Amino acid sequence: MKNEARGARSLGDPEGPHADKYQRILDAGIKVFARKGFHNARVSEIAAEAGVADGTIYIYFKNKDEILIKVFEESLGWIISRVKKELDQEPDPVRKIKRFIWMHLELLEENQALAEVLQVELRQSNKFMKEYLPARWLEYLDIISELVKEGQRQGMITPEISPGIFKRALFGALDELSLNWVLTNKGKSYIKSSAEQLCAIFLKGIVKPGIEV
Repeated sequence: MKNEARGARSLGDPEGPHADKYQRILDAGIKVFARKGFHNARVSEIAAEAGVADGTIYIYFKNKDEILIKVFEESLGWIISRVKKELDQEPDPVRKIKRFIWMHLELLEENQALAEVLQVELRQSNKFMKEYLPARWLEYLDIISELVKEGQRQGMITPEISPGIFKRALFGALDELSLNWVLTNKGKSYIKSSAEQLCAIFLKGIVKPGIEV
């Protein structure tokens, strides 16, 4: 995988003397989950990949479900930070939405093992699907709705568009295309084509006449 370790190490290490081991375990979890699948992965394999004793894992995590959830939280936190920093440089809200679409797909393409874990393996955890409140995911969705509201305030996006519906529709499309990309291994050209078509489909349907997309 291109930049396999980079994807994990870019997540944002926790503070304190144990940050290195914590991050190594998360790095290892991404690699092992992507390679073996969540259900087939063993805590002992994650420990071996991280270069720590089996018991060390349980100092930081209760079980492999918790490792998976922490990978999700840390990685989405990293993605949110990257996206917000990039969007802050663009004053046009319509162009911000376009850039959001491109960044979502590009960041997953840059971190393929992480993409596989987020798109496929995360769905294999009953704890995540049934018990976990995905606050980070909701924060990520709110970036989209705030861009729509900003465009409406500036008179660029039609006021009839619901920011709440739009954010879920756009994320759903991004999620489905990302999942298809991971499962079919179609390569970078698929990412580029997906981004271009999503921009055309979603933006042309919400901007007022005369606004360039």
